[in-house]
Amino acid sequence: MNSHTSPGLAVPQVVPAADLPEDAERFDVVVVGFGIAGGCAALEAARSGARVLLLERAAVHGGTSSMSGGHFYLGGGTAVQRATGQEDSVEAMARYLTATSKDPDERKIRAYCEGSVAHFDWLEALGFEFERSYFPGKAVIQPGTEGLMFTGNEKVWPFREEIRPAPRGHKVPVPGDTDGTKMVMDLLRDRVEEAGAEVRYETGATNLVVDGGGAVTGVAWRNFDRSGVLACGAVVLAAGGFVMNPDMVAAYTPALGEKLFTLGSTYDDGLGIRLGQSAGAALEHMDEPFITAPFYPPSSLVKGLIVNKRGERFAAEDGYHARTSYFVLKQPDAAAYLIADSDHMEEQRMPLVVLKDGYETIEEMEAGLGLPSGSLAATMARYNEYAARGEDPDFHKHPDWLAPQTNGPWGVYDLTLGTALYAGFTLGGMATTVDGEVRRGDGSVIGGLYAAGACASNIAQDGAGYCSGTQLGEGSFFGRRAGLAAAARGRGTAR
Repeated sequence: MNSHTSPGLAVPQVVPAADLPEDAERFDVVVVGFGIAGGCAALEAARSGARVLLLERAAVHGGTSSMSGGHFYLGGGTAVQRATGQEDSVEAMARYLTATSKDPDERKIRAYCEGSVAHFDWLEALGFEFERSYFPGKAVIQPGTEGLMFTGNEKVWPFREEIRPAPRGHKVPVPGDTDGTKMVMDLLRDRVEEAGAEVRYETGATNLVVDGGGAVTGVAWRNFDRSGVLACGAVVLAAGGFVMNPDMVAAYTPALGEKLFTLGSTYDDGLGIRLGQSAGAALEHMDEPFITAPFYPPSSLVKGLIVNKRGERFAAEDGYHARTSYFVLKQPDAAAYLIADSDHMEEQRMPLVVLKDGYETIEEMEAGLGLPSGSLAATMARYNEYAARGEDPDFHKHPDWLAPQTNGPWGVYDLTLGTALYAGFTLGGMATTVDGEVRRGDGSVIGGLYAAGACASNIAQDGAGYCSGTQLGEGSFFGRRAGLAAAARGRGTAR
C-alpha cells in the first residue's frame, strides 16, 4: 500500500537539522505524548536534571491510559504479593513471560522482572497505595478495590505445569473496571510539574528534525494555527497505538476493522509510529491485535463449555479472556457458543456476550444452533463424564473450573464475532532496545530517538499470551528507562 492511496499511512517528512533557525528553542529532552509512558519518561528525565518539554495533543494529560481500569502486571515478590501470602520470584515471572511470548526478548523480560518490585515501589511513591488484598475469582478486573488477582494464563495448561502460578495483576484502589488509571495519571502530572518539566497541551509533534548522520535532534510542532521547530538532544515518542487509524488498521491488523469496538482515544492514530518511521524505525508485531469479548464474570460461566459450528470444543475455557477470544476468531466464521446448565447460569455482570437462548434438551440446543446432528450430544457427554472426575484430557482445563453441565435447561451465550461485542487495540510498534532506543531494520540504533508505551513493541506481543496489566506495566517501566536514557544523552543540549 502506498501513502498516495491511504493518507493514514503517510510518513511525515523529516526536517533537516541544517534548517533549524539559530534562535530555535532548545531542550535536553522532548517527550511526545502524556499517557503513562510519556509521563514516566518525562518525570525520570526531569528528576535526573534534564530540561524537559512534554507535548500533548489533547487539552489534558492522560491519553488512553486514563480510560483503563488500572492494572499493572508486576511480580517477583511485591508488597501486595507478600502481604497476601502469594509466593512469586523473579525467575518464575521471567519464565512465565518467556513461555507466553510469541517472540520473547529475553533482555527486556529479564529487566522487567528484575526491576518489578522496585517499579512497584516507585509507582506507590507517586502518592497512592495498592490495597494489600487478593481477589480469588475470575473477572476481567477486580470488582472492588482488591489489590491483586490472576490476570493472565498463569493457571492455564501448559504453563501451570512448567511454572508455579502466581497472581501479578495489581489494581489501583479504585472500584470498577474503568478510570482507575486516571488517579495515577493525576498524581503523575503533579510529580512531573514538581520535577520542573514543562508541559504544553493542545500541541502536537508534526515532524522530527534529523541531522546528516541520521540522528534525531529536534521536533516540529503545531498548536492550532501556530507552528514551530525546536532543538533537543533526544526525543521520546510515547504517542499511543494506531487503533483509531482506519488505513493503518486495514494495512496491519484488518481483524480490528471488522465489527469491533475499538479501545483507544482519538489520538491513537499511529502518528508516533509514523514519526519513528520517518527517521528509519523498524516496526515489530504490527499484525498482532489484542481482541477480546469476556464472557465472565460471573466466574461460574467459566465452568461451562465452548463449542464451534461443528459442535466441537477447541480451547480450554479457563484461559485469560483474550486467549479464549484468540481461538474463537480462528474458528469457522469466527463463530462459537458457550453452554452452561442451570446450576452455572448466574446473570452476567458484563454482558458483552449475549444470551442467545435457553434450551430444554441437548437435541433441541443442537438443532437451534444448527450444529451437525449428534455432534453436541457427543461433545457434552465426553466433557461431562471427565468433568465429574475433575479431568479434561482434551484441553487440560484446570480442575477448579471443571463441572458437569447436566442440569437442564441449558443457556447458550453467543461468542460469535459480530454478535458478541469484541473490543480491541493494537500491540505492535517500533522496535526498541531495553532502554527504549529505537532500532532500524538492521538492528542499529537511531541516535537521539526513544520510544515507549503503545507506539513501541515490548513484552505484549499477541492476544494469546497477553496478561491484563502488561500495557500499563511495561509502558510505565520502559517509559522510565527511556526517559533516563534520553536524559543521559540529551543533558546539556538546552544550555
